[in-house]
Amino acid sequence: MNALPKKLPQIQGGHRCLFSPVEALNLREEKVRSFCVSVPRRRVAQLLCFLVAVCNFWLTARLPAAEAATKPNLIFILADDLGYGDLGCFGQQRIKTPHLDRMAAEGMRCTQVYSGSTVCAPSRAVLMTGRHTGHVSVRGNSGKQNSLAQSLRSNDVTIAALLQKAGYRTGLIGKWGLGDMGVAEPGLPWRQGFDYFYGFLNQSHAHNYYPEFLWRNDQRVKLSNVVPDANEFGAGRATVRREYAADLFADEALKFVRENRSRPFFLCFTPTLPHANNEAKALGMEVPELGEYEKLDWPEPQKGHAAMITRLDRDVGRLLALLKELNLDTNTLVIFSSDNGPHREAGTDPAFNRSSGPYRGIKRAHYEGGIRVPTIVRWPGRVPAGVSSDARWWFPDVLPTLAALGGAAVPPGLDGTNIWPMLTGKIAPELAERKFYWEFHEGGFK
Repeated sequence: MNALPKKLPQIQGGHRCLFSPVEALNLREEKVRSFCVSVPRRRVAQLLCFLVAVCNFWLTARLPAAEAATKPNLIFILADDLGYGDLGCFGQQRIKTPHLDRMAAEGMRCTQVYSGSTVCAPSRAVLMTGRHTGHVSVRGNSGKQNSLAQSLRSNDVTIAALLQKAGYRTGLIGKWGLGDMGVAEPGLPWRQGFDYFYGFLNQSHAHNYYPEFLWRNDQRVKLSNVVPDANEFGAGRATVRREYAADLFADEALKFVRENRSRPFFLCFTPTLPHANNEAKALGMEVPELGEYEKLDWPEPQKGHAAMITRLDRDVGRLLALLKELNLDTNTLVIFSSDNGPHREAGTDPAFNRSSGPYRGIKRAHYEGGIRVPTIVRWPGRVPAGVSSDARWWFPDVLPTLAALGGAAVPPGLDGTNIWPMLTGKIAPELAERKFYWEFHEGGFK
């Protein structure tokens, strides 16, 4: 419905009322009759009912819609163990990533972005809280030995919780890894600001691409896969493989966007590609088909690794296409990145396709190859298209930046800063002067 006119149009009875709809609600019937002297009492009552109905509609429908239109949708896509050099737009020559390359052409390619850590759990904790590994509650991977050490705590404040309070519908689809049932319950996603969760709660379970179940909020959703050697966390290698977790996550992400297209939303989409299924050892690069890599003279693990990345690229392309289809494109900020550098697991060799790009080191190292991650930022009309930025930023910057865009209050004591001006193309020399800090607590927090 269009905005109400300042004056009402011609009314039945041949007399034009000279007051606005809002003014009419404050006029007594006698005053209304003084304006519409020839209109019978019944007509005046009908007119007032009409005005009340129209104003109620305007106040309940138009104002929230106008308010929602001022808040951008926010999507953060976090790949798992994707190296700096694994994308075509970051120099990859043999693994095909056409959709992410197009995303870079339509947005900003950020060449000096650093993850929260060189391994998964602390990196994601830094991303969620805006605090580096010297301050955040999760400082390493230790789920099997001490699940609480790999869990956010009740006093942690996440970007999801901040945006939720600011009126956003919040969702995380894919791998969480920062809380679990039992002693690690304080870190469960629905206790950390997410309205909706679908995926893996713990990292061990997330290794398995064909699990027997996934979590939808606090409910276990049984799948048709069979994992006879599953451990207590659900990890193992399936002997019956029917439902591929990464495909389920992509479908669920599209569904989340469709269901929330009429309100501001924050989607954290965290597929596990191209992480290995460590329990499957040399067969751990699990993917439904190898596609164009099947007939190459490559080691089988490298074929699987490449096919996983191309599948991830396809899923990002599906998400971007949906934003265009729903006319959400120009009101949605999308950031793509990775949690750390490339792995050397399940028989893969990061050097085979130069997964670390020109840098030394891989996952579990504090060299550039372990913490510098390929990052693309896209928002048509707001983020310059087809440009590269060498401004130095890191995962602690994500919370203050998204909070500012979403109109959320930013808590004190963060280790990051709002980098939005830089993402719009402004020069930000102050970003180069900051000190970055990492700790690495692998090996059971000794």
